[in-house]
Amino acid sequence: MTSWAIVALVAIIVWGVVEYAKARAGIITDENGNETIAPREDGRSAAELEAARRELVELKERVKVLERITTDAHSGDARERARIAAEIEALRDTPVSGPALRKEQSE
Repeated sequence: MTSWAIVALVAIIVWGVVEYAKARAGIITDENGNETIAPREDGRSAAELEAARRELVELKERVKVLERITTDAHSGDARERARIAAEIEALRDTPVSGPALRKEQSE
C-alpha cells in the first residue's frame, strides 16, 4: 500500500467519524450547506429550554454565594475577628480588680 493510499484511507475514516459525531449531536445540513441543530423531538419547546438555562445560571450564582460564605469563615480575617470577639467576651466575664475596682467603689 502506498503512502498516498494510506493518507486517503485515514482522511476517509476521519471524515466518517466527523459525520457520525455531527449526526449524534443533531446537526443537519440544508440544501445550501448551512449547518443547524435539528429541532428536538422530545416535546420541549424553545421557551422551556430558555427557562431551564436561566434557572441554571441563577443556581450557579447561588452556589458561588454559598461557597463564598462557607470559605469566608475560614479566612485569616474571619479567624482574627473571632479571636478578638472571644477575647472581648472573656474580658466581660472576668471580675474587675485592682485600681479600676477601687475607682468604681469610690464613685
